[in-house]
Amino acid sequence: MRAMVLEQPGEPLRLRDVPTPTACDGQVLIQVTACGVCRTDLHIVDGELPDPKLPLIPGHQVVGTVIATGRGADRYALGQHVGVPWLGWTCGQCDYCLSGRENLCDYAKFTGYTLDGGYAEYLAVDERFCFPLPRGYATIQAAPLLCAGLIGYRSLRMTGDARRLGFYGFGSSAHLIVQVARFQGREVYAFTRPGDVSGQQFARGLGAVWAGGTDERPPVKLDAAIIFAPAGELVPLALRELAKGGTVVCAGIHMSDIPSFPYDILWEERVVRSVANLTRRDGEEFLALAPQVPLHTDVTLFPLEQANEALNALRHGEFNGAAVLTVASETEAIEPT
Repeated sequence: MRAMVLEQPGEPLRLRDVPTPTACDGQVLIQVTACGVCRTDLHIVDGELPDPKLPLIPGHQVVGTVIATGRGADRYALGQHVGVPWLGWTCGQCDYCLSGRENLCDYAKFTGYTLDGGYAEYLAVDERFCFPLPRGYATIQAAPLLCAGLIGYRSLRMTGDARRLGFYGFGSSAHLIVQVARFQGREVYAFTRPGDVSGQQFARGLGAVWAGGTDERPPVKLDAAIIFAPAGELVPLALRELAKGGTVVCAGIHMSDIPSFPYDILWEERVVRSVANLTRRDGEEFLALAPQVPLHTDVTLFPLEQANEALNALRHGEFNGAAVLTVASETEAIEPT
């Protein structure tokens, strides 16, 4: 099968012909239709996340069709459309797993990082860590829901009942979660790179009540802020805009160093916290919510062979919304080889 492979961090992905995986016990074999391109993929390719599986097929916003099942795998029927997220396996036995915090499992495995991912024609995955796709979504439009949506949703939950929300960085995740926040009756104040007029217009078009650069001040104090951009210098900026008791949620898996800041912007019970991974419960809740909003995904398409171009476009902010790699059309029926 064709796959885009990371052989060494810091190098471009290579198009390779690699063996098609088989569905082992408890697994399903998926013919990949599309795979979202995530900033986490950039962090892995650039060597900012430690110890990836090498060689590695990246990609963890995978959508496709079940074409084979391993022994004991009976959750999905052949031909069913499913999505595969970042969390690919947990032990189910540690204290974190047993207390409903499988996202913190010490032994967890992750799609497109410690397990091969979806920048390929086929993917074999543990059926317990797949989701049926919500009705009404073509697979290409569903791809960004699998990480941008899921991590954004978990981050939104961490803000509690905050009404006025600041979103720092308005990319793939923020463009989905602003729609959820509006659906819940909240206000979103969007912060983009200074001078990014297009991004600010995009945010306002999706319902942000205000949009400006990170060098600007919002017109009100914020009850909470979510930092989607991997820039540690945004943490003290966001803290300065919080009302008393507010929370800054850092949504990324990797962030540059947070500079020192005066205690007075943290005082009055302000909180800084991170979001790590996701749970299957997050996925079930979010994918049930998506059609109710309903969520619209704004996607820019690249063929599988242009994965490096897609990553570079993401790196330089050359599109609004999400990038998605197209692998096979939804009407294609390709036999694994």
